[in-house]
Amino acid sequence: MSSYVKELLQRFGDDCGPTDDGIAELPFVRQVLGRKTVRAYTGAMPSDALLELLCAAALSASAKSDFQQASILRVLDPGKRASIGKLFPAMPWIGAAPVFLAFLGDARRLERIGTLRGKRVANGTLEGFFNATVDAALAMQTFILAAESAGLGCCPISVIRNKVDELAAILGLPDQVFPVAGLCVGYPARAGFVSLRLPRTVTLHHDVYDDGALADAVGDYDRRRDAIHSIPKEQQRFTDEFGVADFYGWSEDKARQAAKPEGAAFPIYLRKHGFTLG
Repeated sequence: MSSYVKELLQRFGDDCGPTDDGIAELPFVRQVLGRKTVRAYTGAMPSDALLELLCAAALSASAKSDFQQASILRVLDPGKRASIGKLFPAMPWIGAAPVFLAFLGDARRLERIGTLRGKRVANGTLEGFFNATVDAALAMQTFILAAESAGLGCCPISVIRNKVDELAAILGLPDQVFPVAGLCVGYPARAGFVSLRLPRTVTLHHDVYDDGALADAVGDYDRRRDAIHSIPKEQQRFTDEFGVADFYGWSEDKARQAAKPEGAAFPIYLRKHGFTLG
């Protein structure tokens, strides 16, 4: 029997439990509670056999209606890797990671299968886009957890959607195939840290959705997170518009970030490449 108090406290910083020592030892759950994002890697290259196995695990993830609308593209060509890295100079780990994968929502395949079987399939709808997106996200998360069990570190890269036209050209993506996120993979060069998550009083609901205590819970979370990883003043976002805050917690940082939405090119790209989103 085992207790998960240490891992839960490290991840959530609260005393919400479970604290029952009678819960069985679950190594995978302990691994997930303690997982870290890794952005610095050694020069060691994971073997092709290991990567193929991890991709097989990823593609074993749940899929909506068994449509299987996820695809994985590994970028091997040094020129392509360099071109992708140059798109995002603020994130050097994109070009430097030993392995870079693109997890793709693939709504194209189902339409092609319909044609092969003499059925008209219109998969450029919002439902088709949503299903393919979720399939790709599930596959990526499954890959991450499998990779971490093999001693690898990963860093998801959602910013690739901000340069979707350029990225699609580099990767040769056809209509109705789109990037959900990239993923840097490699052996960690140094230990990462466990990112403190919002309290479960905010994110875990019972019977009905209730965010009545959000303000107090987020304020407390801001203070606890700041005590662990304080954001320096020089990293405050958009100070010309919002000023410099005396206390700059997670919620202020995320509110400022969300007030300047990203990905404006992405819906335009989708509508140009086979999606009506109707």
